[in-house]
Amino acid sequence: ELPGVIEPGPVPPIEPEVPVVTTPQKSGKKKLQACEDCEACDLHARATQTVFGEGGAPSTVMLVGEQPGDREDVEGRPFVGPAGRFLDSALEAAGIDRKRVYVTNIVKHFKWVARGKRRIHQSPNQTEVLACRPWLQAEILVVKPKVIVALGATAAKALIGSKFKVTLDRGRVIEVPRLGAPVVATVHPASILRSEDREAGTAAFIADLKAVDRYLKA
Repeated sequence: ELPGVIEPGPVPPIEPEVPVVTTPQKSGKKKLQACEDCEACDLHARATQTVFGEGGAPSTVMLVGEQPGDREDVEGRPFVGPAGRFLDSALEAAGIDRKRVYVTNIVKHFKWVARGKRRIHQSPNQTEVLACRPWLQAEILVVKPKVIVALGATAAKALIGSKFKVTLDRGRVIEVPRLGAPVVATVHPASILRSEDREAGTAAFIADLKAVDRYLKA
C-alpha cells in the first residue's frame, strides 16, 4: 500500500524565471560561476567555498538537506562526511539506486561557530534560506526529479511550508504543485548519528526511503 498523499500547507512561491544553473558533471564550473560567486547573504564570507548539488540531470530522486557541513565545506561536494556515508548505506538498504539520485542543500554555504579548533554547525535563518532559493529553483528545473526528499526540518519547511512538521508527516507523499514534483520529508541523517537510539532511527529512516521507492514503482 502506498503512503498517503496529502496536501501541503502554505508553499513559498517558485518564481517562473530563475537563473539556469546546471550540474558540474554536465557543464563544468564556468556555468556555475554565478552560484560560486553568490554574496546574497553573509555566509559566503566565512565559508571556504560554495557547495553546489551533485548528480545527473535529469535524476529520478532529488535529496535536499539543510546546508554543507565541515567536511563538505572543505571538499566542495555535498554529503561526503559521516552523514553522507550513512545516507549512501540507507539508500542501498531501501533499494534506491544512488546513480538515480541528485543531492543538494537548501543553503549552499557552511554556517558555523568556532569552539576551540572545531567548526560547529549552526542552522541557517530564514534570510539565508531565501537568499539561496534561486539556486534551488534552478536545480529543480534542471534535474526534473520525479520525487524530492526533504532531509530535516529546515529543508521540509523551505520546500513545503513553514507550518510543516516532519515528526507528524514524515514518510508521506506530499503534493506540492509549484515545485513540479511531490515531496517526501524525513529526518536529516546527521540527527540519526547523534541519536541515543541509532538502531531505531536508522530503521525509521530506511522506511521513509522505502516509501519513496514504492512511489516510484507505483
